[in-house]
Amino acid sequence: MAAPITHPAPVPAPITHPAPVPAPAAPPAIRHAVAPWDAVIIGGGHNALVTAAYLAKGGLRTLVLERRDRLGGAADTAELGPGIRVPALAHTVGRLRPSVQRDLDLKRHGLALMAPDVRALAPSPDGSAVVFWGDAAKTAAGLRARSAADADAYVGFDRLVRSMARFLDELGRSAPPDIDAPGIGDALTGLKLGRAFRRLGKHDARTILRILPMAVADLVAEAFETDAVRAAIAWRGVRYGSVGPWSAGTASVLLMDSAGNDGGAAGETVFARGGPGALSVALASGARAAGAEIRTGAEVTAITSKDGRATGIVLSSGEVITARAIVSGADPKRTLVDLVDPVALGPSLGWRAGNIRTPGVVAKVNLALKGLPVFPAAGGDADQLLRGRIVVPPGIDAMERAFDASKYGRASDAPIVEATIPSLVDPSLVEGARTGTHVMSVIAQYAPHTLRDGDWAGHPPGRQAGSPGPSTMSWRFSMKERASPAQSTGSCRSCTSDVLVHCRVPTAS
Repeated sequence: MAAPITHPAPVPAPITHPAPVPAPAAPPAIRHAVAPWDAVIIGGGHNALVTAAYLAKGGLRTLVLERRDRLGGAADTAELGPGIRVPALAHTVGRLRPSVQRDLDLKRHGLALMAPDVRALAPSPDGSAVVFWGDAAKTAAGLRARSAADADAYVGFDRLVRSMARFLDELGRSAPPDIDAPGIGDALTGLKLGRAFRRLGKHDARTILRILPMAVADLVAEAFETDAVRAAIAWRGVRYGSVGPWSAGTASVLLMDSAGNDGGAAGETVFARGGPGALSVALASGARAAGAEIRTGAEVTAITSKDGRATGIVLSSGEVITARAIVSGADPKRTLVDLVDPVALGPSLGWRAGNIRTPGVVAKVNLALKGLPVFPAAGGDADQLLRGRIVVPPGIDAMERAFDASKYGRASDAPIVEATIPSLVDPSLVEGARTGTHVMSVIAQYAPHTLRDGDWAGHPPGRQAGSPGPSTMSWRFSMKERASPAQSTGSCRSCTSDVLVHCRVPTAS
């Protein structure tokens, strides 16, 4: 795909409203905006920017307020070193709906997407690997040497996942009905969903009702006989979540991961040229082009309400902004517990919101490598096979044991790892570095945000505070020299390359 190379950078706020600095002991002065907005959106992550673009495109006066000095949230690109840029959190953008790309004309706003033929490489301890391609038949052919039964089952399983994911996508795009006063629009939505369910056919319609509450381990066990294939597919049912493969409902997580995209059984692997931040830059540009206003450095501290309806927000500067509608890009617990007046929320909803569990279990590590890592399982095709996701789930039971550790406040001794080497697909990420440099984006799962013993600020998992030992970074990497947890130089156990490490400790999410 020919498109200009974009370099995501912090998106400047077009309009700022500095507030007078209050006296140290006094609360901030309250200042009211002159005119109400149709919609105020809290947060400038990629979902919030999509919402802003659509609202503005629909003719509503829309304002986006982002606490940080840059937009994007999880879809951001960070500078790791001179001339080296890495995905800050999310390392692929394949769950972006094609309809959003078309509606907002993101290509015109600089977005260029790249999808390698290989979706994922799952190396095994014995030196072999399971390779997932965008072409299901090609994947099945590669599985035949490992298991003829798995090869025969793969194409049918891929078809089943795509069929059910299409229905879930239709369901997710439908507005819930008004239970108290349903109208003609609700009836039409019901008819539309009914037709979508009938299109599943008798077999798939029965199957989706049966498997939605299932554990993903049971789902893959029904189709495949080898543990390596089961684990590689089941991984997407637990990725980013505080769940294990035997947790109920994880089969539906796998299906939802394929909804609205070309994931199928293999999963999506799509990169934005310039890193995930390029997507946020394009979304912000599209929102502004539609008429939305975006402010950064604007922290929302409260949502105002009257007679059971949201009426506006309050910034940390004391400025009050009124709006007909408030849309929150923050998580439900933070929105309801921290921003809404508890009196307006009520004791029942407040209690329920406060009990939402948010035990983050994912750590993110970014590496700058002086050369391409050597994976024996990739053989002589490393340049091609390492372009997709590199998934290392040893097996279903190993994944469950890794999850068990996090349940009791311990970082797993054998975390489940998913990595990408985006510089193989997008050399612009390292165009300012020395020849041969690559970047690797790694998510390591089952590292609890709150540790039972020690803490992520300075005490390694598994050690009591104050006890001697290596730095926290050694949980995953063997460091050549002690350095700050934020950035350090060392060597990766899986390759001989020197690395520059950028570590983001687990967050509650």
